[in-house]
Amino acid sequence: MRLNFSFVLLVIFTVCGPAFALNPPMDMADAFKFSIDRTGTAATFRWQIAEGYYLYRDALNATDNDGKQLDLQTSPGEMKDDPGFGNTEVYFGQTTATLANAPQTMKVTFQGCQDGGICYPVRTVTITGSRIEVDAPFAMSPSPPPAFQSFIPMSPAAQSEKIDRPAPAAEPGMVEGMLDQGGIALLLASFMGLGVLLAFTPCVFPMYPILAATLGRQGASLSPGRSFLLSSTYVVALAAAFSLFGILAAWFGQSFQIALQSPVAILITAAVFILLAIASFGVVEVQLPSGLRDRLARSQRSLGGSFGSTAILGFSSALLIGPCVTAPLAGALLYIAKSGDVLLGAAALFALGIGKGIPLILIGTSGATLLPRAGAWMAQVRWLFGFIFLGTAIWYLDRLIPAPATLALSAALLVTLGVFFGAFDTLSPQAGVGRRLMKSASLLSVLYGAFLAFGAASGSTSMLQPLQGSGSSVVASSLPGLTKASFTTVASGDELREAVSGAKKPSLVYFTADWCVSCRVIERSVLADPQVAQSLANTNLVSVDLSDLTPAKQQLMKDKNVVGPPTMLFFDRSGAELSSARMVGEISVRSVIDAVTQTQQALMKPAITNTSGTLQ
Repeated sequence: MRLNFSFVLLVIFTVCGPAFALNPPMDMADAFKFSIDRTGTAATFRWQIAEGYYLYRDALNATDNDGKQLDLQTSPGEMKDDPGFGNTEVYFGQTTATLANAPQTMKVTFQGCQDGGICYPVRTVTITGSRIEVDAPFAMSPSPPPAFQSFIPMSPAAQSEKIDRPAPAAEPGMVEGMLDQGGIALLLASFMGLGVLLAFTPCVFPMYPILAATLGRQGASLSPGRSFLLSSTYVVALAAAFSLFGILAAWFGQSFQIALQSPVAILITAAVFILLAIASFGVVEVQLPSGLRDRLARSQRSLGGSFGSTAILGFSSALLIGPCVTAPLAGALLYIAKSGDVLLGAAALFALGIGKGIPLILIGTSGATLLPRAGAWMAQVRWLFGFIFLGTAIWYLDRLIPAPATLALSAALLVTLGVFFGAFDTLSPQAGVGRRLMKSASLLSVLYGAFLAFGAASGSTSMLQPLQGSGSSVVASSLPGLTKASFTTVASGDELREAVSGAKKPSLVYFTADWCVSCRVIERSVLADPQVAQSLANTNLVSVDLSDLTPAKQQLMKDKNVVGPPTMLFFDRSGAELSSARMVGEISVRSVIDAVTQTQQALMKPAITNTSGTLQ
């Protein structure tokens, strides 16, 4: 196993090496030192450009106090194949620009990038005589390179001159804010606390049956202490993988969540759980070839018995499930992108993973006392794990199949579970409390399965309200909610601009996907809520379906700095995003209503020139 572990370390350092090598970006004022010399009516502008940085020639502009374009003479630059703008003219080292008739007060704008690193937002300086003032809207942090931009939330920074460059991520991020307030200790504690809250979201659900099955295999040797150690091993490995995948996702500029949640990956994952379920029922025995099995057994002994296999399972579980898009995850990726501090960003992601695993450890430790030790009960325990695996497979398939089909499969599962555990078995008068409770639970399982079957036949989409489409139809029709049909679907930046700018009213843009678990919850529990529908009555509803991730949609995500689904953006009538209302990850009825209220309040304020989030 030493060879395998060394290989893992080699992969980590090979892949992450460039991240550690990336120099933290300089402040823009140091990277591009700007000065002015006046001679009579003429003015010469000078830029001293730091090594490893360059300035765009076509970004150099000058205007008078009334906004009129001035005839700024610039010198030829060098041609560079820029990753964002193709073959373009840039300056290295230093450059100058001149005005023959320079007014006393004028504005000069410029923009540059770190070679192989971040790109800064456009900076505007106001010049009065020889005094230089940086315009407040441009006193911002640098924006990340193209590889990172699709992972970073939009900032509220404004710019006073329109230019066709990527919108910057300007406001201090979540990580920086926590570091300023309480240092590294507060940062790690906060991310761990956020992880605990995220542990009760749908994305973490598959980890519970996986851990339960791992503990169940221990049989009579499982004590509370051993259960605690196994659960902790599983969680630490899972958190380490979560941290690594987050770094890779940020560095390579491709969402691992999207890659791992493709239809093919979902089908393979569901098939794995179905195979595990079949093995749990004793229909087949899943075994590796004897040679590989013996080698793994030797490796397992060298790693501390079942602890080694549990760690491997925890690490692979993170890959199997994939990280869900949440605000803390986006914040950590933003910090890595902006600062180049991979270690601290990884530590925050690790703390987030540990927080997610704390409930797993508690449930795993307490569950050890409930598992039977030996005897005929063990067969029923294996059956139970089999049904849990089948339920997990259905949970994955729910992202690809219609909701009524999910209800039908769940109905079949619950009815079969009830039959297996004695729903229709005859109890003797001497039957104990345990047998009677099991029979009651089995009958309830069959009954609820029947409700789900009836709901599926009626076209219902709710697991919690399977009869919603029948007797309650009159009530439901008087309080309509939103559905996918309520949204105008767009598939590119051009279509989005047309849909938002042509609406002449505020717009909500919802990034979703069929495979997105949180999106399903939002669509069934949040958008379907009558209060949400009422609050959005005067809002233009637009959706971007990322189920089929085309190049145009990838470019749109990059342009709008969208990490992945679910994400909601709010735009005013002019097409400018109200970035403070942006929502990422788990979204509630209250948060949507609050965001709509915030949007309406912003529209009542006097108009302010702000094009950083404008659809151009």
